[in-house]
Amino acid sequence: MTRGHGDHHIVVLGAGYSGLFAALGLARRTRQLGTRITLVNPSDTLTERVRMHQIATGQTLAEYRIPDIIAGTGITFVQDRARALDPTAQHIILDWADQALTYDTLVYAIGSVADSRTVPGVAAHAYTLDDVPAAQRLANRLAQLPDGAPVVVAGAGLTGVELASEIAESHPRLRVRLLSRTEPGWTLNKRARAYLQRALERLGVEIRAGVEITKVLPEAVELADGELVNSAATAWTTGFVSSPLAAKAGLTVDAIGRIVVDNTLRSVSHPSVHAIGDAAAVRQAWGMLYSTCQSGIPTAAYTAGAIARLLKGKKLRPFRFGYSYQPISLGRRDGVVQFTKPDRTPVRWYLSGRPAARFKEAVTSSPLLAYRLAKRFAIPAGLIMRPDVGFRWSAS
Repeated sequence: MTRGHGDHHIVVLGAGYSGLFAALGLARRTRQLGTRITLVNPSDTLTERVRMHQIATGQTLAEYRIPDIIAGTGITFVQDRARALDPTAQHIILDWADQALTYDTLVYAIGSVADSRTVPGVAAHAYTLDDVPAAQRLANRLAQLPDGAPVVVAGAGLTGVELASEIAESHPRLRVRLLSRTEPGWTLNKRARAYLQRALERLGVEIRAGVEITKVLPEAVELADGELVNSAATAWTTGFVSSPLAAKAGLTVDAIGRIVVDNTLRSVSHPSVHAIGDAAAVRQAWGMLYSTCQSGIPTAAYTAGAIARLLKGKKLRPFRFGYSYQPISLGRRDGVVQFTKPDRTPVRWYLSGRPAARFKEAVTSSPLLAYRLAKRFAIPAGLIMRPDVGFRWSAS
């Protein structure tokens, strides 16, 4: 980064939780440097990924327009999709405008989507929670089903458990089946896992663990042993992949398409590219970061500070992060919050019931509060919102 500040163009590609926070942080931190910041996203509305299970059951949520969120920051918003990326020439080909957008520094924040290619039939016959239109398609389907119709939720990770719970609570007339290789709540401690499974049973969710779906059909799913499980609607929540854009551009990526980064979250193959959130393969001393909002926003906060430091000719300290909890909603009035070690290993303490539901809602709402704070203050890199203690240092 040797060019003058005044003509230094920073492009943030993707305006999900991480990309939007990074753009706001950059605007605040580089305001005195005269840089230009452009935020590119296909939709002008923020997609709250952690609420997709609510939209999928027909709930109406508030909409937050990106131009309104960034108003007054000096950020230029471009509503478009990136068709191609050339990290050597440092430009992006926009799809709808069919023109090139040149950058000096790129923040790559294109999130993940459900893996619809590995298992046959997923793309054609299953519903995903990738974005609002996808979740609304599932909501419309559920509303059309007759009483007693079977609904299969594939995958018992956090997304699958939350979706199955939400469908069972919102549509008690339907027969909800949760199918997975793993036991629901397998990342929780024994007592928290038992509570979660009792809650699913109270809601009428049928749990089948230790099974593998090998094919999705129009009205059923096929298991590895050949058994057909009837399904009037199949929701696919297992397996996620990143956009192929980075791999096609020649950046070094991992097995699921995430950009491999160094300990300052810069691409190991193209240092002018900083990757954050679900788009980055981030290794810590304890292992790889998971795709969660809890870790995504800290990567954005760190990167905003890192780019500002680089522009000022300062050295960077490595990104450091550790988890502290896993919040899971079980409908609107119940939940489980498992407190953890930094590597997400569960400890003995957990919340359940209404307190956990309130905690989860606080976590879900915290990005919007963080955006408002980021417009007013240059939040130090790694200072993240935590409902239990307020703020916590998690990165240098």
